[in-house]
Amino acid sequence: MRVATTLSVLVLGAGGIGHAVVTSLDTGIGRVDPFRDMKNRPESGHGMNLLVVGTDGRDKITKKEKQKYRLGGAPCHCTDTIMLVHISADRERASVVSLPRDSYAEIPEHTDATTGKHHEPHPVKLNAAYAEGGPSLTVRTVEHMTKVKIDHFLEVDFTSFMKTVDALGGVEICNARPLKDSYTGLDLAVGTHKLDGGQSLQYVRSRHIDGAADLGRMQRQQRFLAALIHQATSSGVLLNPVKLREVTSTMLNSVRADKGFGTEELLALSKAMRGFTAAASEFTSVPVSGAGHPVKGIGSTVKWDEAKSKKLFQMLREDRPLAPHRPKRPKATLVDVSPQQIRVQVYNGTHTDGLGKKVDASLRATGFSTTRAPLTGGGREVRRTYVTYDPRWDRSAKSLAAALPGCELRAAKGQGPTLKVTAGTDYKGVTAVRAEDPYRGEFGAVTGDQVVCP
Repeated sequence: MRVATTLSVLVLGAGGIGHAVVTSLDTGIGRVDPFRDMKNRPESGHGMNLLVVGTDGRDKITKKEKQKYRLGGAPCHCTDTIMLVHISADRERASVVSLPRDSYAEIPEHTDATTGKHHEPHPVKLNAAYAEGGPSLTVRTVEHMTKVKIDHFLEVDFTSFMKTVDALGGVEICNARPLKDSYTGLDLAVGTHKLDGGQSLQYVRSRHIDGAADLGRMQRQQRFLAALIHQATSSGVLLNPVKLREVTSTMLNSVRADKGFGTEELLALSKAMRGFTAAASEFTSVPVSGAGHPVKGIGSTVKWDEAKSKKLFQMLREDRPLAPHRPKRPKATLVDVSPQQIRVQVYNGTHTDGLGKKVDASLRATGFSTTRAPLTGGGREVRRTYVTYDPRWDRSAKSLAAALPGCELRAAKGQGPTLKVTAGTDYKGVTAVRAEDPYRGEFGAVTGDQVVCP
């Protein structure tokens, strides 16, 4: 996540600050040689593939920051986040694939560069490859698992991530449910929030918010990266040479990259991607067959879905888009439950002919599963529109209420999953709503404009 952040801003901004400036910044990048002595590598595909990793280094973070953002404890010197970023051959699309750090992996046969000790292939969690053999073994392991040839390697730690977000002026994210993680200190109420660097680090690190654990964390990381790209491309930072130099200088203090990713490559890539936006980025995670795959001596791991993951990486090699193409949706209020999952029966509580049919059609147009058969409410005319719901479906009721501004919620025990809307004389129309995580296609892929705040 942190390296993808760095890559995004570097690529998007380099073309706007000139060759001389980029050349001077290039000298600040730490260099590694992850491809040395590598043999039997996959064939090159179309486009460019970058393996980007975030490590848990925190050496330059102050004691006060460590306490505030729960960054205590000794770092494991392993990869906290791993992403495979594919830049299309026409430079008009970036595909970001998250690789769960607890993925079951088999490290290839190798010799420890420090001790000279020979190691036979053996199973590990994917993030352990870095601890055992650094960038080189990490690249070899990912290539072995994906059959995708890695062209470049980038690495960033906690410090660079925090300072980069602060230099950009913060990043806006939104959530439809409270997000709280006692391990990282994250505590966000429902709504839209402008996160600074430390808060952003809490957001992308949190994995104890719900049962989704690390898989949920990866979705939040993807959402954050889309928001950051939106911030970088819409805030004017890329058009301000002084501000952009400040941002890139901040990032490069803690970045390490392979020797081949230098000034010329950066300039060429940035020139081609100058019109890049959040809509041109797409995000997904490796399809998994399930978490909790126990391995003796390692613990619980995440097993990839063999058939689906094979197809996913084949599409990357063939330079094909992962997210289904759909027209950009209009702005919509963020809700906790997707309208498509909410069953609604509409009643006309007024003497206005056709109002029930009108409300049913409007709710259906924004995604709700209506009965398409509105009924007439008995008795006298209703002034205020109201929704009756079974308390067991209270989240669905709140999501429906967001589409009917000013309506009243009435609990009705034993009503069941179908929600009932009685339209009153105050009915003014339906507000478009959408869930936090929209339909994600075959590989769970979404474009960046689908996950930024409405």
